[in-house]
Amino acid sequence: MKEINSKHRILILGASGFIGNAIYKELCSYFRTFGTFSTPNKEFEKNHHFFQYSVEKDDVVEILEIVKPTIIISALRGDFSSQVIAHSHIIEYLNAYKSKLIFLSSANVFDAYSKYPSYENDKTLSHSVYGHFKIKIENMLLRLPKRQVVILRLPMVFGAQSPRIQEIKLFLKEKEPIEVFPNLIMNVTTETKVTQQIHYMINRNKSGIFHLGSDDLVHHNDFIKEIISTLGVNNPILKQVYTTNDDRYLAVLPKTNKLPKHLHIKSQEILTELEIN
Repeated sequence: MKEINSKHRILILGASGFIGNAIYKELCSYFRTFGTFSTPNKEFEKNHHFFQYSVEKDDVVEILEIVKPTIIISALRGDFSSQVIAHSHIIEYLNAYKSKLIFLSSANVFDAYSKYPSYENDKTLSHSVYGHFKIKIENMLLRLPKRQVVILRLPMVFGAQSPRIQEIKLFLKEKEPIEVFPNLIMNVTTETKVTQQIHYMINRNKSGIFHLGSDDLVHHNDFIKEIISTLGVNNPILKQVYTTNDDRYLAVLPKTNKLPKHLHIKSQEILTELEIN
């Protein structure tokens, strides 16, 4: 039995979601770890470390006061304006208790830039509603003392159980067309790698902005074709979607905050993981 590190009490908001639950499973053997779930679920209800919480209906302050976390990990999904309000309450808690927030952001905070990959200190700019919302919360957090905030910008996340892979499998089964973007150059990751990276950051007391994409860049259509091939399907129906005439980048690469080599990932590792699973 591993010894629990009592220094930290960790609360994962959105611990029933794909990435949130992977983080919970990674950390719960090492720290006093709590989580929230939104829709009724017998498994989570039986776990005394889980709280039912709807970002649209409930006040996050109640759970913060019960758990008194030293680290909050925000992997929330749901209504954007409700999430903004929830994060403003989290910030009040951070100010009062000097705790830390690890916020899962997105490569979409750069989706208005298309000519180059993006680095940690680049100015954010988005044309999408989702990107705008993530920028709004990032900007709120960047007003806090640096030691209290970790912003993780994630690219597309592909794991064996990820919603993206499950959707591809469903479309293949139903013989539905799968959308691919031939002009989109991106980087990728898995939930396994993200959880390892978060665990490392907690242990090393890291703060600041981190870009957690693969070291290499891939074209969206090529990568999806490789995934489908790994799943053993030879003649998928693909729908090519051209949003621009030129290549466009949606890739987050590290420059100032680099993690150790064993925490890096290449796109090929994702395909290997799919093969094993």
